[in-house]
Amino acid sequence: MADDRAVDYYEVLQVNSNAEQETIQRVFRLLAQRFHPDNKETGDDGRFREIQEAYSVLSDPEKRARFDINYEQHRRNRWRLVSTGAQAESNFEMEQMIRLTLLEALYTKRRMDPQSASIYSTELETMLGRPREHLEFTIWYLASMKMITRDDQSKIQITAEGVDYIEANHNRRSSTPKLRAAR
Repeated sequence: MADDRAVDYYEVLQVNSNAEQETIQRVFRLLAQRFHPDNKETGDDGRFREIQEAYSVLSDPEKRARFDINYEQHRRNRWRLVSTGAQAESNFEMEQMIRLTLLEALYTKRRMDPQSASIYSTELETMLGRPREHLEFTIWYLASMKMITRDDQSKIQITAEGVDYIEANHNRRSSTPKLRAAR
């Protein structure tokens, strides 16, 4: 976890960093079954490999301990960004622009790829150039207002209410910085 693009194995397995081995094993089995490439309905080879890698680290006490050291350091560094940027982040106009930018990304994804219209929150972090901690409030708010929702893979997608909102407020985007290119 040397940089912001590093994989968070706890997030991949959708478990808390304090999860016990039994919980990790149970969740792994459930996710592995769901995303196994042989599963005709929900199989996803890339996601399956990611889940296997996360499990191999988190199920081995020695590997998990090494990962946890880096994980905690990474979290501290990210929270330092949050606390030093707190003044700028309290700016209501900036938050509104972030909401519009996030909705615009989801709107574009829905229009361009309707069969796969959702995006992982980690992809949104990269696209918006903002760490997860800066986006949690935005995602919570938009979900509470029913402008976005999560699918069965925890990916975020825009709703009809979100489409209506972004179309009604598209003129406010002119002063917002452009999205970073997705990798």
